[in-house]
Amino acid sequence: MKTKSIYKISFLCLFLIAIGVAGCKKDILNVESTDILSPSTIETDTTALEAYITNRYLGTRLQDKEADGSAPGFGRGFEYSMWSSFTDESVYNNDDATWLIQRGQLEPENLGSAGVYWGRSYRGVRECNYALGVLSKIAISTSHKKKLIAELKFIRAFRYQDLIRNYGKVVLMGDKITELSDNLQDPALFQRASIKESIDYVAAQLDEAAVDLPLDNSSSWLTGRATKGAALALKSRLLLYAASPLYNAGTWQAAVTAAQAVISLNKYGIYTGGYANLFLTDQSNEVIFARLFTKNANHTHLEIANGPNGYGGWGGNLPMQNLVDDYEMANGKPITDPTSGYDANNPYKDRDPRFAATILYNGAAYRERNVETFIPGGKDSKDGNDNWNTTKTGYYLKKFMNDAYPLQNPWGNAGFQPWIYFRYAEILLNYAEAANEAYGPDAVPAGSTMSARQAINMVRARPDVNMPALAVGLTQTQMRDAVRYERRVELAFEEHRFYDVRRWKIADVTENKPAGGIIITKTGTTFTYTPKVALDGRKFETKHYWLPIPRAEILASGGKLEQNPGYNK
Repeated sequence: MKTKSIYKISFLCLFLIAIGVAGCKKDILNVESTDILSPSTIETDTTALEAYITNRYLGTRLQDKEADGSAPGFGRGFEYSMWSSFTDESVYNNDDATWLIQRGQLEPENLGSAGVYWGRSYRGVRECNYALGVLSKIAISTSHKKKLIAELKFIRAFRYQDLIRNYGKVVLMGDKITELSDNLQDPALFQRASIKESIDYVAAQLDEAAVDLPLDNSSSWLTGRATKGAALALKSRLLLYAASPLYNAGTWQAAVTAAQAVISLNKYGIYTGGYANLFLTDQSNEVIFARLFTKNANHTHLEIANGPNGYGGWGGNLPMQNLVDDYEMANGKPITDPTSGYDANNPYKDRDPRFAATILYNGAAYRERNVETFIPGGKDSKDGNDNWNTTKTGYYLKKFMNDAYPLQNPWGNAGFQPWIYFRYAEILLNYAEAANEAYGPDAVPAGSTMSARQAINMVRARPDVNMPALAVGLTQTQMRDAVRYERRVELAFEEHRFYDVRRWKIADVTENKPAGGIIITKTGTTFTYTPKVALDGRKFETKHYWLPIPRAEILASGGKLEQNPGYNK
């Protein structure tokens, strides 16, 4: 498959849409691969067309080390270098073109691991438009056609979301399918709509999709495909972004209404089976939309990719001290509060329970022993086995890891965890943020069922988390800080932090702080903790609030496509 050509002329290549379809036979959406079907087959065979539509949940592998063994889905979930390693959540141990982003060296001709979104997203948009065009002509029952159209509108909206939140203004193609024969002098082909126009268009598409999408997936409507809840959840996220300072393209009131629409479905709740287990199970009342994997459809083997070197792991996405220090004590107080009970000589004791469920630290119980990142002699330190994989920060990733899967030689026997795109806790936090900004911490908006404070407390009250409830009477500023804390720890490593700090316009602070780590020295039975810089040169500039459009795309447009500010040379 000529992925390089697709990437370079992503607006223009129709022919490869029809024949260059990522196979789905290795996914829970268990249909035959359509990557060798001709357009004439797709346009005349309803089974082939439906397989083609199902495959639109996937993308094409455009870059090395993406989606090991299976086609990328939406976003970068479960690829070797997670999106977290572009933020103050983690450092990727082996670089893989992530350090240049951390160091503020992004350029239109060098986007590192962030270089695929434009090409992949517009390819997805075109593919959906192609399928919509075929659906308008093919003989199929009216009810089923409506569902398929709604599904395609949802998928297309998801691709636009990735464009909007990474690049800001986007080119809205409508239902048009661009071809190489199109008039490249037509300025509309490369005209970027405003952020408000872009979000309004996608939100309207999601409203239309939600009408015809099912509330639940039936045996014929396969698990892993879009539902009404998924469409409304995506709209909730987009309208929250729209109201945020960076976007300034919507209202907090509209974001409240959008989140309430998901809540009012009365379908979802907070999972009671444990925070850590939430990311290991295919069945949960909290999950709104996820990509599922079967035994024959494993993705990146997370345990070996991220595990400690002393276990034979590769120590991939390494949590920063920046994140570790932000976890509250179990009593709800920050570690900077002198009354919190924090002990700098025993720093991991009595922290927010989500800390131990997310991060492996020195002394944490893991598999057959406790983690040893101390020196000298720690099995998971530079003195341990395979020290080329030693953590740079003093920590390893725990979230998403299934201890029942083999860490060494896992091939074909691990990597079956779902990747969750939307879950109910995010919706509650969307609601809390918007309700606080629009109405304050304790007001219950008209047509809604709870206050901002009550929504956050539902998340904090998860049975195995059970963090203290936020008290009545917080100021709006205090509640804003509480929302940001909750998103920081509840949604850690789920591809939110990169976008949150940008939309809040605080990335110039968070992303300019050094990438913190810890050196732990053991003397007898005593541990000494010395701060360190895990990755030098971390830098963020104003232009980095948006990604640059790849230079190849600007050139393919004949210079008509507008580059984001700060990236023109």
